[in-house]
Amino acid sequence: MPAPLRRRSASWTIWPTNCEGGSHDAGRRDRKGIGTERCGLIGKVIRGVRVQGLLRYLYGPGAKGEHCDPHIVAGFGDATALEPMVDADGRRDFRHLEGVLTQPVALLGDRNYRKPVWHCAVRAAPDDPVLADEQWAQIAAEIMHRTGLAPVGDVDAVRWIAVRHADDHVHIVATLARPDGVRPEVWNDGYRVRDACRAVEERFGLRSTAPADRTAARRPKRSETEKAVRRGQPVPSRTLLRRKVQMAAAGAGSEREFFESLRADGVLVKQRFSQRTAGEVTGYAVAAPGDVNADGQPVWYGGGKLAADLTLPKLRHRWTGADGSVRDSSAIRPPDGRHLSARTERAVLRTTVRRAADEARTTTDFLGRLQGYGLLVKVRDSQHEPGQITGYAVALPTEPGDEEPTWHSGSRLAEDLSLIRLQQRWRSPTFRRVPTLDYSDLTTEERQAFYDDAARAAAHATSQIRRYLVTNPFAAQDACWAASDTLHAAAQATGNHHLRQAADSYDRAARAPHGRIPRPTPAGNALRTAARLLALTGSVKNQTTVAVLLLVTSVIALLDTIAEIRRLQHRQAQADAARKAAAHVREARLADHSRTPQPTAKAAMSSQARLAMAAFPQPWAPLQPANPSRPPPHGPSPPTRPSRQRR
Repeated sequence: MPAPLRRRSASWTIWPTNCEGGSHDAGRRDRKGIGTERCGLIGKVIRGVRVQGLLRYLYGPGAKGEHCDPHIVAGFGDATALEPMVDADGRRDFRHLEGVLTQPVALLGDRNYRKPVWHCAVRAAPDDPVLADEQWAQIAAEIMHRTGLAPVGDVDAVRWIAVRHADDHVHIVATLARPDGVRPEVWNDGYRVRDACRAVEERFGLRSTAPADRTAARRPKRSETEKAVRRGQPVPSRTLLRRKVQMAAAGAGSEREFFESLRADGVLVKQRFSQRTAGEVTGYAVAAPGDVNADGQPVWYGGGKLAADLTLPKLRHRWTGADGSVRDSSAIRPPDGRHLSARTERAVLRTTVRRAADEARTTTDFLGRLQGYGLLVKVRDSQHEPGQITGYAVALPTEPGDEEPTWHSGSRLAEDLSLIRLQQRWRSPTFRRVPTLDYSDLTTEERQAFYDDAARAAAHATSQIRRYLVTNPFAAQDACWAASDTLHAAAQATGNHHLRQAADSYDRAARAPHGRIPRPTPAGNALRTAARLLALTGSVKNQTTVAVLLLVTSVIALLDTIAEIRRLQHRQAQADAARKAAAHVREARLADHSRTPQPTAKAAMSSQARLAMAAFPQPWAPLQPANPSRPPPHGPSPPTRPSRQRR
């Protein structure tokens, strides 16, 4: 029995035994560990400095005495000849093995890697059959071949061994130096390990896992998780910041509003500017308040360190025009007017005009900001003094071929938004230019209209996606991506923890493989409109239950359709993510429906609740009769929505 390990090198991180499901892309990107019931064959790559400490750990008893019968099953030479000898006192002699592994490293000298030891831990799923040593040897050889470190037939490949000390996993150890004096390339080795594992899974009939398609978000490192536990945080800072960035991106209509939303949410934001073009923003980083390093400085995370689609260039694709051209980074894209009712359209215009008035100082500045926010603007000139503006009207833009826009004057939106009142306000010595994201002036009816229109936009997108089921499933990628915005905006607006869990679960189902950004489509634009409407409602506590029931129903149908789309695309991991998100939304529906007050003979249901529960796309429950003497109807009553000027 080998002597217990007294000291481990600080350069090595002990490989944990569990992870949060098999949703990670590759070993090097998943710092939580490998090998759970939902994982198949998973490999994790770790880099180190000294091979001596690693060998002693692999042949030692383990942290909890879990290492049993450690031995070499494969290597660059004969496994029996590479096995360390056991002395008379039971200690192993690693000198020969350490020498042959480190000899090529000494030849490289200054051209060596800073961490020249390559360590890959490979584990099978608990319900997979126990593999023999010969099978693990084939797995290790396949990984070394596909990573390019030791191709089949290359006599000058790197030197490596595979140590097995448990039934379900092996450790591959290699030194990143070739005997011919060439330093091997290890770029994207984690993805090549994932490809090798998938090939071996098919060969030996093991549980299949997701490909390394870069659709999973970055997992927190082990140190980040332990730091969150010490500080009493529910989630690590990386996870918290990813949620906040996704919510800000979902509700923002421009780059400027995105950064304002992050700062309003208490996130520290640092922008990176171009060294060639003055004033051009090329990237950003975020930090959680109170999350500091050993020097007391904030721990910054770039957008790409949170998720593949949260880099600034990819976020800018959210604020594109209908033709796919990127708008000015300062321009805010209003919701698509084709999915808005008259009440919602008026509330959106009033909110946008009020914000422009808060930021402006003069009439010219005010009109310019309205156009910058994407609104159509026309002015009324004075009949007595040429060139003097006496009024204005705004409208939401329409697509080519749509009906004429509905114009609203400032005084029609609100009494204090007429041009005369605004000019008096700007001339006041007490006026301060304070931009705000406050939407507290929305009435209850307007908030209900926002939810109704968001549900209608989601239902429209669902119908469009269902057409792709029989035509081209891959054409629905933009809608799948935009559905994430709708979920995050709904979770932020309602504060429902089931919707928040749904948004987190759906995360992987939204992204296209390898970070590709899809072209905008009508279905995706409809979902972005729904997300924008929900963001405009603000985060209001104690939302009425009936205000979200229709939205939740539309979201369930949307997620079920996306799950089927992903299945037809043969992307099982993304289909599972969509189904899991739909299950969370169903829990939200059951929880909200159970809290809905039931009508009694003494307290009749309000007219707004009755209308919402019978509204499009399907009723939640049969309406109770207004007169108790009449028998209840056999089917759902037809919608009796108030008339609107424009749908």
